[in-house]
Amino acid sequence: MFLENTVNQKEQFGWIEVICGSMFSGKTEELIRRLKRARFAKQKVEIFKPAIDVRYDNEMVISHDANEIRSTPVPASVNIPILADGCDVVGIDEAQFFDDEIVRVCNDLANKGIRVIVAGLDMDFKGKPFGPMPNLMATAEYVTKVHAVCTRTGNLAQFSYRKSKNEDLVLLGETENYEPLSRAAYYKATMPEKIKQMKVSDARDLSKPNKKDV
Repeated sequence: MFLENTVNQKEQFGWIEVICGSMFSGKTEELIRRLKRARFAKQKVEIFKPAIDVRYDNEMVISHDANEIRSTPVPASVNIPILADGCDVVGIDEAQFFDDEIVRVCNDLANKGIRVIVAGLDMDFKGKPFGPMPNLMATAEYVTKVHAVCTRTGNLAQFSYRKSKNEDLVLLGETENYEPLSRAAYYKATMPEKIKQMKVSDARDLSKPNKKDV
């Protein structure tokens, strides 16, 4: 459950909110929604994204539904605290692309009384925890997991299946490279590749006695 108001207003600490999920699940859409509400409340807001993310625009954070909000691209997480000085709310998009230092940065900001809202992929295209996201989720007060709709089954999707054969961990792309899949659909889609990687012994070798047994 996500709560925007703290009970003890005398507490001078902020908090961390993490919005996570697969591609096309609405992570950035939810991030923009929360940040725009904070601005409407006349709070000072700054938004950051990794400099490598230039899919839609060099500076704008843009959702798949074309909602947008201006951001500051930074090459590393250590740049954020300086640029976030005096803010009430800090938004960070595509957090999975940042270095591990982003966890300390977010906690330091929250300890200074800043509300930190982070959005990112929780798993990479291989279905493994992505970058600093697991540690961010562990230290956050609020975690919201959003889901896409599986393109093959219509069920909720939590996996980002990569259509291309590129094995690089970071590959920026949209529907031409990725599609959201449910657990069952993802398992079926990756099974042929898993079979190729399996080590299978020749049955004829199994019939030969082991030298140690002779």
